[in-house]
Amino acid sequence: ALPGEFTKRAFLHGRIDLTQAEAVADLIHAQTDLALSAANEQLAGKLSQRINQLRDDLMHVLAHVEAHIDFPDEDIEPDTMNGLIARLENAGRFIDELLATANEGQLIRRGIRVAIIGRPNAGKSSLLNQLLGRDRAIVSAVAGTTRDTISEEAQIRGIAVVFIDTAGLQESGDAIEREGIRRSRESLGQADIVLHVLDASEPLTLDDETYLAEFADNPRILVLNKSDLPNQLGRKENNGSPSVSVCCLDGQGIEVLKDAIRNRVWDGEITSEMLEVMINSRHQEALRRAGASLQTAREQLQAGTPLDLVAVDLRIGTNAVGEIVGRTTTEDLLDSIFSTFCIGK
Repeated sequence: ALPGEFTKRAFLHGRIDLTQAEAVADLIHAQTDLALSAANEQLAGKLSQRINQLRDDLMHVLAHVEAHIDFPDEDIEPDTMNGLIARLENAGRFIDELLATANEGQLIRRGIRVAIIGRPNAGKSSLLNQLLGRDRAIVSAVAGTTRDTISEEAQIRGIAVVFIDTAGLQESGDAIEREGIRRSRESLGQADIVLHVLDASEPLTLDDETYLAEFADNPRILVLNKSDLPNQLGRKENNGSPSVSVCCLDGQGIEVLKDAIRNRVWDGEITSEMLEVMINSRHQEALRRAGASLQTAREQLQAGTPLDLVAVDLRIGTNAVGEIVGRTTTEDLLDSIFSTFCIGK
């Protein structure tokens, strides 16, 4: 059996549409309960219903326009024209609403990458162990114990997270340490969030200041470690970065930090209604094309552009919407989708 062969057959025989077929793959790859719930909603056809309704509305507009192309002696009545324009406006608003779920949808499906940085002995490895709930990284009072990046997966408030404990970023003459630094910077470039660990029991060092300046533009959270000791950091401008006080010895503040991580990427409640219409990157690309074409068609109708030109953009937009559920597909598109499946599935 080929990858996705059975699901592809179900699609080709009309038992499921393309969004439901994709949901099968999402179910297989789901890493969290949220991802599983979103995949189940899509498999149940919740997104399909919305997309099919959108396509039906666009087909209604296209049918009216093409009818008047076939019978050019009859002008479109003003009330009818206003109704067609209103339908396109509603379609545009709905497309915008769906596009607004794209980031959250991808976040739930793929999770996020969180890099942990800080000067030696600030408590990076201890923080990783606390976030994971187990001892993964070696903790030592000797500076430079972590010489390579350590990656581990966890679930934080329903979101899959890959934590990356980085080696120090100071220049070194040691070849192994230089490779660790290179990997650390590569990981930082791929991170969605940076956790900058500071030792709050000591005044800021030059390394601390360097990190604060270098990563000021990154989405980050300042983690003030050793909250069990008197705070010696003093007041410091955070450039809008949230800060959380923790104690990596006993876990104090770790739950607050988990909330901060979740809120840094998704500030708000995750509702069942949102999970029903979580689009993926393929849907996003098709909806963007559809939205652009339909906006052009609406503006052309309002400007009195010849209807045969209006119909061109309407067809493009309608076909783009149809791609989402598989009403308009190419073999290359199907091969691309089903190649991501497990063998047979």
